[in-house]
Amino acid sequence: MSESKLRTLSMGFAVQILDLVKELKEKHETIISNQIGRSGTSIGANIFEARHAQGRKDFISKLEIALKEASETDYWLELLHQTNYIDDAKYKDLIDQCTSLRVMLMASCRTAKGRGEK
Repeated sequence: MSESKLRTLSMGFAVQILDLVKELKEKHETIISNQIGRSGTSIGANIFEARHAQGRKDFISKLEIALKEASETDYWLELLHQTNYIDDAKYKDLIDQCTSLRVMLMASCRTAKGRGEK
């Protein structure tokens, strides 16, 4: 998976998360909307930061932080779904994107760690 595709997908996901935050705030839901807004946009921010890492360890660290943020976002999405703030279709779309990002991040971390062992 190319780093460029990961950046593009994370940016698109962040835009959708911000749209979701707007919807949640219109429903006067602020606690979860603030949390998912931070974690959902942090994924891409850390991926973008990794481009200018100060070495391999820093690069891996940024990707691992992005992975943790994706896992947190997964939790908030599930909570929003279980409390009926988002419907089945929106949940499925967002959780599928979040899962794809997590899978790509795990693969990228494995690849980066493997390159350092040579």
